[in-house]
Amino acid sequence: MVVEILAVGTEILLGNIVNSNAQYLSRKCAALGFSVYHHSVVGDNENRMTDAIRCALDRSDIIILTGGLGPTEDDMTKEVCAKVMGFELAEDPHTRQRIEEYFKATGRKKVTSNNWKQAVVPVGARVLDNDNGTAPGLIMEKDGKTAVLLPGPPGELKPLFTEQVAPYLRSLQPEVIYSQMVKVCGIGESGAETMILDLIDAQTNPTIATYAKTGEVHLRVTAKAESEEQAKKLVKPVVKELKKRFGINIYSTDEEERLEDVVVRLLKKYGLTLTTAESMTGGMLAGRIINVPGASKCFQEGFITYSNKSKRKTLDVNKSTLKKYGAVSEQTAKEMAKGGVFATDSDICVAVTGFAGPEDTPEEPKGLVYIACYIKDQVFVKEFHFTGNRMKIREQTVVQALDLLRRCIIECYKNEK
Repeated sequence: MVVEILAVGTEILLGNIVNSNAQYLSRKCAALGFSVYHHSVVGDNENRMTDAIRCALDRSDIIILTGGLGPTEDDMTKEVCAKVMGFELAEDPHTRQRIEEYFKATGRKKVTSNNWKQAVVPVGARVLDNDNGTAPGLIMEKDGKTAVLLPGPPGELKPLFTEQVAPYLRSLQPEVIYSQMVKVCGIGESGAETMILDLIDAQTNPTIATYAKTGEVHLRVTAKAESEEQAKKLVKPVVKELKKRFGINIYSTDEEERLEDVVVRLLKKYGLTLTTAESMTGGMLAGRIINVPGASKCFQEGFITYSNKSKRKTLDVNKSTLKKYGAVSEQTAKEMAKGGVFATDSDICVAVTGFAGPEDTPEEPKGLVYIACYIKDQVFVKEFHFTGNRMKIREQTVVQALDLLRRCIIECYKNEK
């Protein structure tokens, strides 16, 4: 079945907000086995919304509309969609009561009159209770076509989709879809695909799809079967083969797990403490680690030593090293990593130094980066040559720093419990 995602909101067209809902819904629909062929965005205009909804219904089995369900005059998604599909509107006593209860729970005694329009729903539609807002979601079915209407705020849309829309969509599929993600770091997309080209060429069920991320490649293995148990059995040997081929380059097979989650988990597993020493990334590496819940148990301190003076003063980088080899060098990266460990008495320090541009110089070409990891009285250092703009180079650097740290912990502590 074909799904189309139609976002409503002039603010999206003006670029005031990013349409992250479309990305979320596409990912979820793909995991459920639906084909998403079109994304559309339309402003808060009745005529243009009418045209967009009609077009979507003509070419898709299911349309998911986001936004425009609120209390203001320009919130007209429900009204326009009902008109296009031929539904009458009437007040739903259950939804009205929920709106009253929501206002009481949030400490507001009076419900302004415009809020009651959210209690008016298409007659015969399935009403989806919204526990995080006042506008309910809706499912409208007619003549073999389905419209799913969801509120725009992600904090309302995501729970509604997960708890009520996903089970509904799953019930429409004759087969169960099961997917598992294999996340790879240290190999580019083309290289990863080459390693499994025979599997891709021979695939029927399950299938393997590759997705390029910044510094990573994600491989999604998807199977269809009569039950989830059967689908999992189909996926299992394929994932096993991918693990065999990619080895340590795989950092996770968990859909939600990020590279920094894996790093923090390894640090906690072995009771290790970490310090970061950053130059050109300016704290981005430390930020990724600190974003992980529970990182305080293993993260000691993060140094941003942007200037040569700060590298000498904070990390005890030798002045002669900087003069002879420069700030962007293997030697400086090593001394930064060593200095970070001794400055904080931590078990490990990851150090980053590089040149992100915007311009090249003969001594420091744009994209040249050195990443060092001091662990168990050893220093591992890698040289990288990244491409892209300044931000992309910095983002790639952070990914590779996390990956080097992951690999060093695994290698140095592989014989320990």
